[in-house]
Amino acid sequence: MTCVVARQDLRTPAVFVLETLAVAACYYAGGRLGLLRELHIGGAVVSPIWSPTGVAVACLLVFGLRCWVGIALGALLILMHLTSLRLSSLGVLVGSTAAPVCGYLLLRRVGFRIDLTRLRDCLYLVFLGAFSAMLISASTGAALLVATGDLPVRNLWVVWLAWWVGDAMGVLLVAPVLLTLYRVLYRVRAPVHWSRWKEAVGLAVTAGVLVPLATRSPASLLFAIYPLLIWAALRFQLGGSMVCALFASVMATIAATDRVGPFERLTEVEVLVNLHAFNGALALTALLLSAVIAEQRNTRRSVERACQELVEVLEHLTAGEVSARPPRDEDGRPRDGD
Repeated sequence: MTCVVARQDLRTPAVFVLETLAVAACYYAGGRLGLLRELHIGGAVVSPIWSPTGVAVACLLVFGLRCWVGIALGALLILMHLTSLRLSSLGVLVGSTAAPVCGYLLLRRVGFRIDLTRLRDCLYLVFLGAFSAMLISASTGAALLVATGDLPVRNLWVVWLAWWVGDAMGVLLVAPVLLTLYRVLYRVRAPVHWSRWKEAVGLAVTAGVLVPLATRSPASLLFAIYPLLIWAALRFQLGGSMVCALFASVMATIAATDRVGPFERLTEVEVLVNLHAFNGALALTALLLSAVIAEQRNTRRSVERACQELVEVLEHLTAGEVSARPPRDEDGRPRDGD
């Protein structure tokens, strides 16, 4: 018995170390992907979709508060990749770690559920996990750039806005996809019929053709993506709609940074505003629509179960009433007992 307890005690720090390294690696990988496409705004370089914030929030929701160490380590690796470490880097590191942690604490306080099948959970993720919590990282980073003289004061607000929206888009677009992937991998799901797989392939092929065309066409065809998003939400709910939204946002970000299609003749600020408006509309549409559909389906299933239970109760009552009746003769009069 003592050996078993000792082995478990030794295994707990090892699991924590492995978990921390895994979170740090995912955060760093997300940061490298986010740095592939950048926008130059007000003398600063910003990422339109900063995916590490989504990775951090998803890891906190799945593994708990203990993975903040991995988030801090991943943020440190990103800073070391971008620039040499200075005293101001400590502030950026603190802000990058504190923002998702505060978002996680706010979500846990309101009873957030990671399945995102309730409309209020999606609203919590939007307003608490993304918009409110990411104010910390954006405010800390922009203020430090001004304090160190790397950013003129006149450009503070535009850089702060780009930073804040980029961090929020990472939460809204990346975190739901990771949470859905976690549910699919680690929870038993009902088998999917072949007809649904054929429909999924059809949706993927359609998106693979239409989305690049819409994001790179100078005819401003971005609105043509929304029917695909509605199709994905109606048939595949959160997983399908968020994957479709993430793919469309990535393609739009590539078009915006390449200055092609609807972003060809726009200024830097106009590119930023149009891109963030499109990405934000995609994320909100996918989240809220899929949540409403999931709530309606859950309500219908609850009503069907209640009706089935009521039918079973009535059948039992009817059977009991029939058995309790005394036997009667052919004229309908009660029969005398033997």
